[in-house]
Amino acid sequence: MEAGAESSLDVGLDPAACRNPKPQPSAVCLIVLGMAGSGKTTFVQRLTSHLHSKRAPPYLINLDPAVHEIPFPANIDIRDTVNYKEVMKQYGLGPNGGIVTALNLFATRFDQVMKFIEKRQQDCRFVLIDTPGQIEVFTWSASGTIITEALASTFSTVVVYVMDTSRSTNPVTFMSNMLYACSILYKTRLPFIVIMNKIDIVDHHFAVEWMKDFETFQDALNQETTFASNLTRSMSLVLDEFYSKLRVVGVSAVDGSGMDDFLQQVTEAAAEYETEYRPHYERLRQDLAEAEVKKREEQLEQLRKDMGDVAMDSSHVHASVDMERDVEPGPSALILTRGITDEEDEEVDSDTDDLDHQKAEDQSEEPAFRRYLEKRKCRKHTAANE
Repeated sequence: MEAGAESSLDVGLDPAACRNPKPQPSAVCLIVLGMAGSGKTTFVQRLTSHLHSKRAPPYLINLDPAVHEIPFPANIDIRDTVNYKEVMKQYGLGPNGGIVTALNLFATRFDQVMKFIEKRQQDCRFVLIDTPGQIEVFTWSASGTIITEALASTFSTVVVYVMDTSRSTNPVTFMSNMLYACSILYKTRLPFIVIMNKIDIVDHHFAVEWMKDFETFQDALNQETTFASNLTRSMSLVLDEFYSKLRVVGVSAVDGSGMDDFLQQVTEAAAEYETEYRPHYERLRQDLAEAEVKKREEQLEQLRKDMGDVAMDSSHVHASVDMERDVEPGPSALILTRGITDEEDEEVDSDTDDLDHQKAEDQSEEPAFRRYLEKRKCRKHTAANE
């Protein structure tokens, strides 16, 4: 890391440390997930800018093959490695199927990405991984599991779940977000941070209060009369323990609020990985190394078989910037830099993070949320007069 980086991230030097040098800390990989429109990509952009201001530039990886443009300079871009449009044509797939297949192809070469990260981890303390806007494409796919486990087996890895605070003021919508976050936590089994984004529109403290105070959440939920509210009422009891151990940070990807708090949570999550998760992966490597390698090879081989032998017009093939140039025949022929396409063939961006800010603000206050705010204001007024 460059001189001048945050002291909390550096290894202190003293005579004892010089005599018995500690191993350099590995890079901290942040896998950023979030529903479409949550501001995930904008958050990665803001975090990148913030880390540059701290003289700790991150290593950036884009895993969305269908996005038209990304607002940050990616060190590794899946679009430079897999031709998304060619995948759709060759396999006769729609946009979502094309994204899944492109990720599968990319996963077969992820060992090369690991080598690039290993080479750069002394210079880049953080590795930011932006995933597709269709969250289920990465979270529940075989390729997503392969990528996540590959990173977690070598580097300190933290899952960052970005949620749209302004669209979670409805208790039922809030509970849906929390249930999805809970499912991802138990799926990945890694340190987990929930980012409540867009606090410049709606302050996130109402959500924190709902998580900490069951009765307050029930009061807000009582304003709802839908069938889903009954299910939400039952599920709120189930998530009580999930809330107690959850790291939550309010941030604004627009004005940068909360970024220092987020980095502090990342430091704690990385420390948790080292004490609780790394020993688990080391035991796996020691006791089940051969079985794990065989399992991963079988997964990769299955992905390759799923791709089939697809021929491709050689006019689309270019040398990749970040991947090796010796492209194998067969399905690997689709692993290449993206070709030039006509403007009329351009797809709509897959990641809808950049929604109109004013529109989100206009729709931010659900009726139940307004009543909740009015009740809270009355309680504060009553308490002040007593």
